[in-house]
Amino acid sequence: MPVFQYKALQADGKMTEGTLDAGGRQEALRQLDERKLKPVSLAEKGGGKAVKPTRPAKSDKAAPTPAPSGGAKVAKPLFEPTRVTAKMLENFTRLLSSLLAAGVPLSRALVILVKEAAAPIAAAKWKAVHDSVIDGISLAEAMGRDPVTFPRVYVAMVEAGETGGFLDVVLAQIADFQAREKEMKSKVMAAMLYPLILLFLALGVLVFLMVFFIPRFQLIFSGFGAELPLITRIIIGISDAMRNYGLYAAVALGVTCYMLRSWVGSEKGRRVWEGILLRAPVVGPLAAQFAMARFCRMLGTLLGAGVPLVQGLNVARKSIGNQVLVDAVSNSIERVKEGGQLGKSLGECRDLFAGSILEMIAIAEESGRLDAELIRIANTTEGDLDRELKTAVAFAEPLMLFFIAGFIGTIFIGMVLPIFSLQEHIK
Repeated sequence: MPVFQYKALQADGKMTEGTLDAGGRQEALRQLDERKLKPVSLAEKGGGKAVKPTRPAKSDKAAPTPAPSGGAKVAKPLFEPTRVTAKMLENFTRLLSSLLAAGVPLSRALVILVKEAAAPIAAAKWKAVHDSVIDGISLAEAMGRDPVTFPRVYVAMVEAGETGGFLDVVLAQIADFQAREKEMKSKVMAAMLYPLILLFLALGVLVFLMVFFIPRFQLIFSGFGAELPLITRIIIGISDAMRNYGLYAAVALGVTCYMLRSWVGSEKGRRVWEGILLRAPVVGPLAAQFAMARFCRMLGTLLGAGVPLVQGLNVARKSIGNQVLVDAVSNSIERVKEGGQLGKSLGECRDLFAGSILEMIAIAEESGRLDAELIRIANTTEGDLDRELKTAVAFAEPLMLFFIAGFIGTIFIGMVLPIFSLQEHIK
């Protein structure tokens, strides 16, 4: 009978090694499962390099509950997520922080998180991180292998916590940051929802009028042979163009949007687009405020957790999101490395930091309460941003209604004007 050599985790998270006799790999995995061991590697003795077990259902999770007598099966959800959501990642981060703070070893904490995963995709991601950590690499490096699940800022903060020896504190701060970030994005989306609905409704009404409504009137007018008013001829011309060339225009618009999106995805295109966005009348100041709030909250969070200033700046700049502003902050970081004060070094980033904000940062730096002041600035800025968003939306709603009424009213007048002269032509 073949002899298999294994490495596995015990229930307390400790690593154990040994050999066992089994008729095959599946039999060996079953024996390990009966011993309450979580296999890390398993290979037939003398059969070459050890490989990862390929049966995750029993090596990573508890044994499935038997179906009740009578043939009833446990119902599965109709739709399972295909990616790790922000809520899953936040729960993972907060629970991992709590486990580490309670003294649970990292490998065992990750095993617990695999069992507690809310969805199979999350369990697979946490299992991949666990396996990489067991192989001897750092947690930050293991997470960095999956940038879709773990953003760059997230990985950088974890790396800072591992380096400083306060990973549990940093993870708790990350979870709080994620919660605030989600709340802020929800406010922005809620503020933009109603104007977007109005916009789509307006476009739908205009297309219906031009494609289906105007041609009916056009048939009536053509029977009298009289010259139509200028506004009516313009409306009928637009209607004809939409009916004859609307499909081609839609395809051309789709191709243009695709090419524009690809261009914006490039390094050069992204910088140009973000520069245009910052110079936009209303959107630019709001985007700069949002970026500044993220930067201050991230830096204040890291400094409060004990991360050195320069390392915290390198992590916080990745949270800004706008490459033009990231470049400006990068120049300031170089001056801080040379011994300059943070407030003065950020002075050239006028698109991101107002003069009053820089004064607050400089005074807080001198008094040794920079972390608390940065968090306070972020809270204040987010409150101001929330009010400005509400004001902008309150202004946008009647403005859009005005334009919608203007377009529909123009079409109505253009179609009604010829009716006033119908009686003369009939006589």
